[in-house]
This record gives sequence, structure tokens and C-alpha cells, in this order.
Amino acid sequence: MVVARHRVQSGIQYCGLGVVNCPRLPNFDKSNGYEEIAPLFVPGRGSNTSGVGASVVAEWSQRLPRGAAILDLGCGTGVPISQVLIERGFKVYGVDASPSMVAAFQARFPNVPVECAAVEDSDLFGRTFDGAVAWGLFFLLDIGVQRRLIAKIAGVLARTGKLVFTSPSQESSWQDAMTGRTSISLGYEAYRQTLESAGMSLVGTRRDLGDNHYYIAEKR
Repeated sequence: MVVARHRVQSGIQYCGLGVVNCPRLPNFDKSNGYEEIAPLFVPGRGSNTSGVGASVVAEWSQRLPRGAAILDLGCGTGVPISQVLIERGFKVYGVDASPSMVAAFQARFPNVPVECAAVEDSDLFGRTFDGAVAWGLFFLLDIGVQRRLIAKIAGVLARTGKLVFTSPSQESSWQDAMTGRTSISLGYEAYRQTLESAGMSLVGTRRDLGDNHYYIAEKR
């Protein structure tokens, strides 16, 4: 199954180049439990610079122009996904709803803009991007939120902008191994149709050594 790491609340704070100051968690935790497990996640999987996913994202990024602006949704600590992109000279912008994850992100990448917000509430920095990554994010969200997020991403991608995200190829639901919360995959055909409705084309899929399934899309 796909491994996840992610987000929390509706109070939005821009934390790049400044002090992380995210508001307290509301009763409804939009981090889907990842803020609660952050003390274990951050020093463990969140610090694994050679973690699963880095090689696929690095390969995907070769299709982007040099110095492209890339949005990392559900960026977590920034390791290893944001890191592999930053090391290749891309301008990364992170969004994650977990205050602890965002604090770890900024500590490691103090000059990279990062926003503490649930992706569905974020204004995505009010700009356009050449690419967007959502690793371990989509299946944590409700079905309707997933569909709306695809449209939202399409709205901030430049023409021919690229998107890569992870979710199982089959329609399914399961309990997240780390948080015990329900995860949901729409499945290949539903994701393809949702991308098409948002003005994007599903141009490929990949699977990595951790058995994570990648959807690769491009804005038409």
C-alpha cells in the first residue's frame, strides 16, 4: 500500500522565510492523524533522505524546465520529496496542515516557502506552477475533496504543467497503518475521468519498490 504523511487545519499561515506560527488544531484534525504521530514520524520516516518516492519524483522532474516552480502538496518534513527537487534547482513551495511537519520542513529548508494549511483550504500561494507533486496525500482525503483538489491543482498549473500523485490503481479503502484512519482510493478510471474533467490528461503511471502507484498527468 501507499505510504502517507500529511497535513491539518483551516487556519492558514505562510511560514517560508519566517517563524512557523500555526494556530492550534481544531477538533476536526485535517492532518488525518499525522499531527498526533508527528513525534514519531518526524525523526523516523520524516528524516529518511533516501526514502521511497525520491527516485520516481526525480525522474518525473526531468520533464520540467530548468528552475521550474513546483508545488509540493502534503509536503510533510520535505524529506525526501521536496529535498530531491530542491537539490535539482527547482523552486519548491510546500503546503502541509500539520504544524509539527511544517516546523520540521522550515528547520531543514529555511529559505523555501511553506504554508501551514489543509490543501483544500489553501490559496496555493496565489500563483501558477510548472509542476505539482502530491505524494501520500490524495487517499487521505474524502472522495469529494479529492475530486475538487484535482480541479484546484489544474487551476494553478501553467499550460502543459505537470502533476504526479500517488494512490492505489484499484478502487479501495483501508486503514492507514500509522494512524488507523480510513484511506480511500478512487481507482484508475475515476482518477482518469476526474483529470479529464479538469482539463488534464493522464499520460502515464508508475510503481516503485515500495509498491506505491503513481499517476502522471499533464494540463492540456
